[in-house]
Amino acid sequence: MKLFSCDHCGQTLYFENVVCEHCGHRLGYEPTSNALVSLEPQPTKGHWRAPHLPDNEWRFCANAESGACNWLVPVASGETFCRACSHNDIVPAMGDPANLKRWRVIERAKKRLIYSLLRLRLPLATRQQDPLHGLSFRFLSEMSSPVPVMTGHLGGVITIALTEADDAQREYRRTQFNEPYRTLLGHFRHEVGHHYWDILVANGPEHAEFRTLFGDESQPYEPALQAYYAGPPPGDWQAGYISSYATSHPWEDFAETWAHYLHLVDTTEMAAAYGVRMAPARDASGELTARITYDPYADGSIEGLVDSWVPLASLINNLNRAVGQHDAYPFVLTPPVIEKLGFVHRLIRRAGSVQWTVPGPSAPIPINTPAN
Repeated sequence: MKLFSCDHCGQTLYFENVVCEHCGHRLGYEPTSNALVSLEPQPTKGHWRAPHLPDNEWRFCANAESGACNWLVPVASGETFCRACSHNDIVPAMGDPANLKRWRVIERAKKRLIYSLLRLRLPLATRQQDPLHGLSFRFLSEMSSPVPVMTGHLGGVITIALTEADDAQREYRRTQFNEPYRTLLGHFRHEVGHHYWDILVANGPEHAEFRTLFGDESQPYEPALQAYYAGPPPGDWQAGYISSYATSHPWEDFAETWAHYLHLVDTTEMAAAYGVRMAPARDASGELTARITYDPYADGSIEGLVDSWVPLASLINNLNRAVGQHDAYPFVLTPPVIEKLGFVHRLIRRAGSVQWTVPGPSAPIPINTPAN
């Protein structure tokens, strides 16, 4: 995630800000330019003008009325929902204030996911644009469902249980399943990994390499998960897997690796925006220096990303410990794990170097510009 600033007064902004606390301007995120822009109302038209954007006719996504979105939509497009919310298939009933509160939390995490997918230029069609390969989200309340709501992915549809937005419930499940890490953003990144396996790996030129690194995914899936939950993972799992859950099945290994790749890219971008040096050098006194400009979205090698990430992970873990919190990144990147991350890196870079058609990913058009 990049660091934003108000284009009117220069105040540092968070991605989720809707008003600049310094100058009072209303703010909106415009994904095409990747900018959080100040806005001026156009009362006679009911629209907004963005002085620093070429198109000066904007409206907010319809979900802004519920306080769940700050993304902009060009008036000329005729669209009601923004680039991110157009992927929503089912949202919870808003008559219950608890549902509304949790949905807002879910949307914040989902927006960060979509930010990364757009920056990586991955194929990102809605279900309406591409009924076969489109990505959609269903946010379901367990209170109103006759059956348990399972967070997961099936054929491009990602389901998130609404209770995952409740910190206490999520922490309970984390300890129940003996997980070192469980977050909404982690769920999104993991489940979208399954989606992109279907699009970028299955029956494609990278399928053979996938099986060499991750294993044969044709082995029965449900029995593999049942076996994982029935007993402890292999004692040496950390030697070749990013998490114990990754040992359950090659699909889960890939999805976990995909999620961690997005963790690394997004966090290192934010650290670089704050001027934190990722591979710190020592000065004459032995102290670490901390100045660098780095764009992980443009790094052509997994080695560069990992070299930047390892000291950064140590920093954020020690900062957390300094304030009495658990490690923010309780994982180890071994050489086999780095090799798997390299596969994901190359896969994403190749996918980002083509212009994907809608509908479907079957006819990518080569372009000359690299992913950034």
